[in-house]
Amino acid sequence: MSTLTKGMYFLSMKVEQQDQFKELAEKFTKKTGIQVDIATASSDTYEQSLKSELAKSEAPTLFDVGNNDFLNWTNYYADMSGTNIYKDQENPDYALKDGDTVGAVPYVMERYGIIYNKKLLQKYFDSSWASIKSVDSINNFKTLKTVADEIQAHKDEMGVKGAFTSAGFDTSSIKRFGDQLAHISVYYEYRDQGVTQMPATISDKYVSNFKNIFDLYINDATIPKTQLASATMDDANSEFALGEAVFLQNGSWAIRRFAIKRSPMKIWAYCQSIWV
Repeated sequence: MSTLTKGMYFLSMKVEQQDQFKELAEKFTKKTGIQVDIATASSDTYEQSLKSELAKSEAPTLFDVGNNDFLNWTNYYADMSGTNIYKDQENPDYALKDGDTVGAVPYVMERYGIIYNKKLLQKYFDSSWASIKSVDSINNFKTLKTVADEIQAHKDEMGVKGAFTSAGFDTSSIKRFGDQLAHISVYYEYRDQGVTQMPATISDKYVSNFKNIFDLYINDATIPKTQLASATMDDANSEFALGEAVFLQNGSWAIRRFAIKRSPMKIWAYCQSIWV
């Protein structure tokens, strides 16, 4: 990863922002004279890469952590409670703490949910057979399922391969489904128990909601379920960019990718009404 013999080394999981980090590092070096080496590892391999890099003599000076893995690396954190970056936060509650130690300060807040192609969804609304006529009406799972089912039933007329992009089982989609989507049910467990850290036990209260949305993904998709085992995240992104599907589960980090490809789209952040 890093080839530095001195200076700073930043290991990030945000592969899609590598160019921006390098540009920022160049400005920092120009201002301070301190060289900064930027390296990235994709989210599905990041923890293993971080473990390997931290074991080296020239370990990362800075590295990314998230809510999931924060407690895995407590031996490496410097307390940031006295730093300006911590004090300058509008809401310090977003900082990650190990007891009283501020181990990580957020530099970006991202959202994920269902991205939709505005042009294609409007084509659905304008169709005589469409039961739903406005995006504002899609504020619960039942309505979303109605829209997706009807698009799937009329996919040839819509000019798409499916309502949703392929929900591939390849490891490149683990972050989307095993992490982001699964966390919605876990969030409501936390909310119900009134806790901010992992509770001693969780129930299966919201598992059926997880199953419902994932069943929708694979039943109203661009490819048959028998082909999902080999489908990748790149496949899903390509299908959406090419206008082969109306919906894609992804996040705010993907907006630039599809904007460049001129796919008019918006994103629903997951909320309780859509989930339940």
